[in-house]
Amino acid sequence: MPVSIGEKIELNIEKIVYGGEGLGYYNDFAIFVPMSVPGDKVEIEIISKKKSYARGIITKLLESGEERIDRERVSFEDFHGCDFGMLNYDAQLKYKELLVKDVMEKIGGVKDIEILPIVGSEKIYNYRNKVIEPFAYGKNKEIITGMFEKRSHNVFQVKENMLSSELSNKVINKAKEILNRDKNISVYNEIQHRGILRHIMTRTNSKNEAMVVLVVNLKKVSKEIEKFLLELYNQMDEIKSIYVSLNTEKTNFALGKTMVHLFGQKTILEEIEGIKFNISPSSFFQINLDQTKKLYNIGISYFDNIEDKYIIDAFSGTGTIGMILSKKANKIYSIEIVKSAVEDGIKTSKENGINNMEFIIGDVNKEIKTLMDNGNRVDSIIFDPPRKGIEESTLRGLTSHKINELVYISCNPSTFARDTKILLEERYTLEKIQPVDMFPQTVQIEVVGKFTLKK
Repeated sequence: MPVSIGEKIELNIEKIVYGGEGLGYYNDFAIFVPMSVPGDKVEIEIISKKKSYARGIITKLLESGEERIDRERVSFEDFHGCDFGMLNYDAQLKYKELLVKDVMEKIGGVKDIEILPIVGSEKIYNYRNKVIEPFAYGKNKEIITGMFEKRSHNVFQVKENMLSSELSNKVINKAKEILNRDKNISVYNEIQHRGILRHIMTRTNSKNEAMVVLVVNLKKVSKEIEKFLLELYNQMDEIKSIYVSLNTEKTNFALGKTMVHLFGQKTILEEIEGIKFNISPSSFFQINLDQTKKLYNIGISYFDNIEDKYIIDAFSGTGTIGMILSKKANKIYSIEIVKSAVEDGIKTSKENGINNMEFIIGDVNKEIKTLMDNGNRVDSIIFDPPRKGIEESTLRGLTSHKINELVYISCNPSTFARDTKILLEERYTLEKIQPVDMFPQTVQIEVVGKFTLKK
């Protein structure tokens, strides 16, 4: 065999492939290397091996590619868990465009469509308005928070997380300062299922206000927890809302089923296109507000003559896109399977005086069919599905109902490309495709596509 697990070899990185890893060849054998850059010459250790390829991690950077931002930092943890953090931002955008082009050709079979230049972000650090960090003990038994190391549940800590909003970093650091001063609340151990502090979540808005949710392994809020959170609340004017989430289950899911509001407001407000949204601990809301506004504006601009149209907002979450469309459209059908999200949407629409939306709780794939089979007028659909995309049966049913116009917002170019292939088979034309960089420093890409039915 060309290589064996544990072996160290030298490798030249030739390109970046879908998933964000660098690719090099050792005696014509493909080896993928996370956190590597084209032009890098690296010493790597082989950590896994399959029949046709292997994967290695960098142990030494021998020569650095031109697009690498730092010769001293080479690991996933060095870049705060960001798999594109080692690249300068222009290079990040370049490779994201190429990755979209690659999956559209290989999976979607689309070669003759122009992919518009990716929409970059003015803010490439500190853009996350929602952060959840697990608690752990550090080397000296101090309480730390942070992120999980790659492929493990070991927590590593950074002083200022480069993606979290500046206010989130400030709040979390202040919380740890108080906890480490008093040392009277234990940290949860997931193996032993003992200890109290599990996670801390912050939500921040554009007004520099914060909500804090402390997740604890308790059945009710203890006096120690209440005292700690009261001090945190009193010490930081920016904190407007504090909750405790009670989670006593053996689970990797952070938030518990019981949420206790302790101090301040029950929600914090955010605004998009003049619509005010109440954000609670469990609200669905995009984590990069500035890029979200761009993404939604692009998607909405792809509709021809919104006025008088009946539009389905599919996989609607809290109905944000539908509410923006409702300003011009005749009627919006907002479909979402998560009940709490729909309830948030109904509340927000009432508060904003929106009365031309119908909220439907249910599986999008079933509810779209029911709407159309029952003879309801539907002119256009905007899809914003989860990473798994849209069910084939739903896509194949659109033609028979003569849905002439589709806008598809995707957080996974691979499933977008797969679904594009199905729509092309169903006599739709892909008119344009626009990548949007919602998450700088990561390999994640959003795309917006416009489809029309051939006459």
